[in-house]
Amino acid sequence: MKFAPAIRAAALCTAVALLPATTAAFAQVEGRASPEFARLFATYQRIKASYVEPVDDEQLIRGAIDGMLASLDPHSSYIDGAAMERLTTMIDGNYQGLGISIQMDDGLVKVVSPFRGSPADQAGIKAGDYISHVNGKLIYGLEINEAVEQMRGPAGTDVQVTILRAGREEPMELTVTRGVIELEPVTWELMEGDIGHISVNEFSRDVGSDVNNAVADLCLQAKGGLKGLVLDLRRNPGGSLDEAVALSDLFLSEGQIVSQRGRARRDTIYYEAETVYRGDVADGLPIIVLIDEGSASASEIVAGALQDHNRALIMGERSFGKGSVQTLLPLTRDTALKLTTARYYTPSGRSVQEGGIEPDIRVPQLSDPDAERRQRYAMRESDLRGHLVNEIAYEDEALERDQIDDPRFRLTAAELEEMGVDDFQLQYALDALRRTNGVNIAARISMPSRN
Repeated sequence: MKFAPAIRAAALCTAVALLPATTAAFAQVEGRASPEFARLFATYQRIKASYVEPVDDEQLIRGAIDGMLASLDPHSSYIDGAAMERLTTMIDGNYQGLGISIQMDDGLVKVVSPFRGSPADQAGIKAGDYISHVNGKLIYGLEINEAVEQMRGPAGTDVQVTILRAGREEPMELTVTRGVIELEPVTWELMEGDIGHISVNEFSRDVGSDVNNAVADLCLQAKGGLKGLVLDLRRNPGGSLDEAVALSDLFLSEGQIVSQRGRARRDTIYYEAETVYRGDVADGLPIIVLIDEGSASASEIVAGALQDHNRALIMGERSFGKGSVQTLLPLTRDTALKLTTARYYTPSGRSVQEGGIEPDIRVPQLSDPDAERRQRYAMRESDLRGHLVNEIAYEDEALERDQIDDPRFRLTAAELEEMGVDDFQLQYALDALRRTNGVNIAARISMPSRN
């Protein structure tokens, strides 16, 4: 997440300071207010004078701020003490709870992604699920921080959640045992055939450095020499733009990684591959990037950069489609605005807003018996109320690329289980790399124009 220059933050603070906290302060600005601001003041006065119960200024001003931000897009919000603490925890620390990334969608708690290996993941909660009840209590309409508090609790304690899942007619009741969620953004493992599997679960601090270390460690483990890499960005909801750039830079020797373009000239920034890592740390080895509908924001920056430069082959399902940049703009010592300030674009000039990243080879997750139904009803950025509209009109049907004709795609989840395959997408990527014999397959495949 990028922090705005101090002068910009100060300007915003000045603007917000015009929203007064008392009737007296309102009176000071009423004479020079625009008609729209006067209407806001008149509404404030009527509520203070006529509402059935007394209402304090803090409640009304917070409601006005939330309303303004809600009218913009789903990712702009006001952050106070509790939300700031939650944001800091996600970036730096650990906590006790379920281990899921959520957002509010029309009053419902929507699961963006469960963290790999978390209690939520092990209990079967999936990206796109909605949580309607916690311990039998309806949580519809709560603020996101209130919903989070309902789900968090001491490690080892159980919580019952009611799940609404697309394609299932009846709600699902799941019992999840809370745990200590150690945020491990990067994990890796050497697979059969000297193929490295690197999972990036979120883009928090030092992810670029961690992936660099992962590649180095995998090279040491592979006695016969590393033959390829699977960079797994599935269910990764994003995070720091800077870390997405750092990770992409690991595998690119030159060229643009991403650009962000905002309303003002100072909001337009181009990020180029640098020589920090002395070129491609994988030294041209073939790379497959796995994505799915839970891959958002920073994940899409990495996938788009490596795809446009033909440095990696993208497999899986179409990504979430969040192509906007949020900047944290401080208001006071413990409050800030998380405001959408720019769109980002891949090296070829594509905006992934709404459309997402379309994989070069669409590979369904056949080992999940609910995968087909979940894909049919999957929620993406384009389904969120108030989302930013892309300059290019997208139709979902036109975005979905035809699946290649592979007899393995006709296998059922039960058949795969009998074969010992519990992650079909990963297995498909590993098999593809084992057949390449260390050749960069992405550069050899003729792809359609992405401009």
